[in-house]
Amino acid sequence: MARKRSPRFKESRRLGLNVSGHPKAMNRATKGTSRADKKLSEYGIRLLEKQRLRAYYGVLEKQFRKYIEDAFKAKNGTTGEALLIRLESRLDNLVYRMGFANSIRAARQMVNHGHILVNGKKIDIPSYKVEPGTEISLREKSRKSSNYNYYLNNHTNTLPYIESNLDDFKAVYKRYPLREEIPIEINENLIVEFYSR
Repeated sequence: MARKRSPRFKESRRLGLNVSGHPKAMNRATKGTSRADKKLSEYGIRLLEKQRLRAYYGVLEKQFRKYIEDAFKAKNGTTGEALLIRLESRLDNLVYRMGFANSIRAARQMVNHGHILVNGKKIDIPSYKVEPGTEISLREKSRKSSNYNYYLNNHTNTLPYIESNLDDFKAVYKRYPLREEIPIEINENLIVEFYSR
């Protein structure tokens, strides 16, 4: 299985955006460390935005292209919004949003190792597409882990499309999110333009 193994903080500084989700990721960022600080062509601006979104969700190029192709076929909303909704509906991302992990990478590992149940069934595919109304929970054996308890107790990020019941180690993906509810700083229209060339 292909996965990203590059240094997270270094990647965040290079892209000029905290794509790792860690509070200290941008501590060493100074003027000139980001590619966004340099003069970029129109192509370069669109490429940088695409790389930021890919890095944020931890998706490799081949997989990202499939999400783009699906988004172009979407009947509702804009292509950019459809792309973000597809990425936001990934199981590893929702595990992170629900507070079971402190980063998407950690959430991906949790899913791979079989700690997560989807409607009571073990799913170990991080890219699994979660449909609205789905319940995601931490399996019984994993609830005793001090790490997961720490993350849940310190989780403050509440989103309107997720209904959390952290006392029972469960959460429900209520509906697809609206664009303004997705907490990432990305101009998705630039990414659509990049692939529309």
